[in-house]
Amino acid sequence: MDIEKRARRQSRRIIISEVLMVLTVIVTVLILAFVVSGYWVGSDFKIERQGLLQIYSIPTGADIEVDGNPSSWLQRTNTSKTLASGKHTIKLTKEKYDSWSRTINITEGLLYRLHYPRLFLQNRTEESAYESSVNMATVSPDRNWMLLTNNTTNWELINLDTENIKPTKLDLSEILPFSSRANGATVGLFTGNIISTEWAADNEHVLLNISGEGKTNWLLLNTKNPASSINLTKEFNADFTKIEILDQSANNLLVVLSGNLHRIDAGAKQISAVLLSGIESFDYYEQNIVFASKDKDSGKYYIGLTKLGSDEIVKLKEDLDAPVRVVITKFYDDEYIGLISENSIDLYLKKDFTEKNHFDLSFNPEKVKVGASGEAIVMSTGGHIATLDMEAQELFEWNTETNTYGWLDSSMIYAVKDSILNVYDFNGLNHRELSKNVSSHFPVTITSDKYLYYFRDGALVREYLFEK
Repeated sequence: MDIEKRARRQSRRIIISEVLMVLTVIVTVLILAFVVSGYWVGSDFKIERQGLLQIYSIPTGADIEVDGNPSSWLQRTNTSKTLASGKHTIKLTKEKYDSWSRTINITEGLLYRLHYPRLFLQNRTEESAYESSVNMATVSPDRNWMLLTNNTTNWELINLDTENIKPTKLDLSEILPFSSRANGATVGLFTGNIISTEWAADNEHVLLNISGEGKTNWLLLNTKNPASSINLTKEFNADFTKIEILDQSANNLLVVLSGNLHRIDAGAKQISAVLLSGIESFDYYEQNIVFASKDKDSGKYYIGLTKLGSDEIVKLKEDLDAPVRVVITKFYDDEYIGLISENSIDLYLKKDFTEKNHFDLSFNPEKVKVGASGEAIVMSTGGHIATLDMEAQELFEWNTETNTYGWLDSSMIYAVKDSILNVYDFNGLNHRELSKNVSSHFPVTITSDKYLYYFRDGALVREYLFEK
């Protein structure tokens, strides 16, 4: 009997322990699901739903303050933290570096990403990196290469991501428009004026719009093999008003000729028939072309969408009294179409063209640029800038107080005022003065998060963003 009683007691204990284990697992899963869904118990023991902040910085390992208090959960950057919904001020600090801060609005159950904060070393080492006779410079998308132009047909290409800069000479005497070479001269003269430059994603091809002698030429320059460069204007005997690079190697381009949109195969040197007519503006993203066009019959403007290689056109918006500028972009998993007029920007979801947001502008933008990751749409006239922050869905209007500005990296803007280098986040926040005696007519860039480059009296200067 004693053995049977002990057996029954053991069985009961086993059953009870297994039930407790199952209940523990269920409760743990429920708590985890509760937390993952953004719910938490606040200091007043009330249940509140939170959002998730994901924050990175350059350099990594910056200390984080949330609302003026050191974070107990999130002590260093390059990690994530749940925060109660509502406004929070985030401040980043790191020894020997300056600080960075921003007030953000956390939405319950949603992720907010801060991937762009940059802190600058305060006592930076400076040196002269290269000296050359240069009248213009342009930097590749990866910011590792710089093309230096001058008044001759011998330009220079330099690799910025190296300690010892050694230029590569580019002999453009056979392909550079508005140039001449005297008999017996080894170097020709270049008398043209460069209006604009656009690098291809391969960081090798540069599309240059060059004016001279009352004309305009479009040159597709191959910096690694100059002999294979193409003067598109002469090759097709056409006066293009706009050209956009389609693919990574710049083999395919979209061009506007007499108000009509065509496609160019640069490798085969062929131009297509008319793809779209009456083009006022267009933008291209992943085979999609969004455009503004004028209807010949009504005289009204409309917004259309088509795919490259397709004859089908979807009219998204019709009967507009004035032309608008169009832009198409992707942020996270959603694609957006922006319609920019002289006093507003309207943002639509591409999939069904439902309006996402409307923002008023105080000026008529002349230039539009989409951030490298689609995180912002930046509109400007001179130094007056309006930035649509796609993460925050907030419009920032601000002024660099100069007539020109440039991109320091993929998310920071710079402007040189009174020879002082001013830098800003893409939304105008975190304004800092970095360097003095900086030339305002040449680009400033950061390479591999290691070097800050700018020009001073014709010489290329390098500052180290880390301790040597």
